[in-house]
Amino acid sequence: MEILYHTIVGAAILAASPFILMRMALSAAFRSDILERHRGGKSLPSFSGCLWIHASSAGEVRAAKILLDALKKKDDPPRIVLSTFTRTGYDLAKKENIENVFRLPFDFPLWLNPIFDKLNPSQLILIEAELWPSLLRQCKRRNVPVLLINGRMSERSAHRYRKILPFFRWIAGAVSVFSMRTQADADRVLALGISPQKVRVTGNVKFDASTGDSLPAQKTPPPKYPWVVFGSTRPGEEGPIMESVLRLKKEMPDLNVALAPRHVDRCQEIESLILEYGVEFKRHSQLSQNLEDIRGALILIDTMGELNHYYARATVAFVGGGFNPRFGGQNILEPAALGLPVIYGKHMQNFEEEARLLKESGGGIQIDNPNELYPALHRLLTQPEERKRRGQSAAETIRANQGAVQRNIELIKKTQTADGGLLFK
Repeated sequence: MEILYHTIVGAAILAASPFILMRMALSAAFRSDILERHRGGKSLPSFSGCLWIHASSAGEVRAAKILLDALKKKDDPPRIVLSTFTRTGYDLAKKENIENVFRLPFDFPLWLNPIFDKLNPSQLILIEAELWPSLLRQCKRRNVPVLLINGRMSERSAHRYRKILPFFRWIAGAVSVFSMRTQADADRVLALGISPQKVRVTGNVKFDASTGDSLPAQKTPPPKYPWVVFGSTRPGEEGPIMESVLRLKKEMPDLNVALAPRHVDRCQEIESLILEYGVEFKRHSQLSQNLEDIRGALILIDTMGELNHYYARATVAFVGGGFNPRFGGQNILEPAALGLPVIYGKHMQNFEEEARLLKESGGGIQIDNPNELYPALHRLLTQPEERKRRGQSAAETIRANQGAVQRNIELIKKTQTADGGLLFK
């Protein structure tokens, strides 16, 4: 299987080489991306026995940082390196001042072998769902234990894996422990043939965000003017959002609105949409006044790492990605941890358990379609007692489900390193 996989990947790289070279010649951004991947971990110092954490994009980097911050507080913290796959993940890691960060190169031994030789990792920690075949087989060959932490397996992903079951089992054979967020995630992994001895249910480390450094220490004092924050929006959602904003502002002209797309490279597209609605706005990067002094404004958040600071002063939050099953929802825990009632759509496959828990507690309001957005926002903005009750329920739900970080650290401690020792004494 390994020879077949590398033959196919190698042939694909050769076939795509002319196209890649052409794009590199024509696009400075593409050229920079390719060269950055090619450099991989060359800028890092040589390590021996480090803990390697891999987090693909921004969401996984946030989860990794919660774990990383907890590991650093141990009496004898390990040396840690973090790799990301996407540019957004890498930029967020640098913005968060995470040390020893690099972009993971393409999944092929030609580029991976030098990284393994340089890092000589004692363990590899994968965050959520990152199963790269060559990366995992390199770990298998070098006796490097692999832990999948905060693991998630949606029904859609499980369905895809069932179609290539022998290939999935070959990849998964290199994973030492599957530490899954929920029993539903674990059941889907078990149904794919993974041994029960390798599967644990440890909870979601993102519930521990409010006890780490990834969120503001607490919610800010009530602002002078109310804020609605639309976080992590996806294509097709900004139109209904603007319709709701226009209706709300007719009744509440002092209302402030913050809109943060899931990918900041969509800001130009969203800016054009806002202008079509005839609404004045400012980009966050262009603000010249303090947020507490802003009144009746629409802010387009166009820089990474700022959304949680807006959540901290928000009155109500809407989290995107739930109106279209293709996206599967975005992280609803961050605003909930700050005591906000959270509105989200019905397609929450990526946050299935979190959506259920918040809805059951009353801290989350799950709506079926965009037409329900305005009534839900209006009710929360005009009924402070309900808003307060739901916000308290959201925060209590977060607190009741914390502890996953410590459980995962215990798993890391129990997993032997390549040389037969333990990561921690």
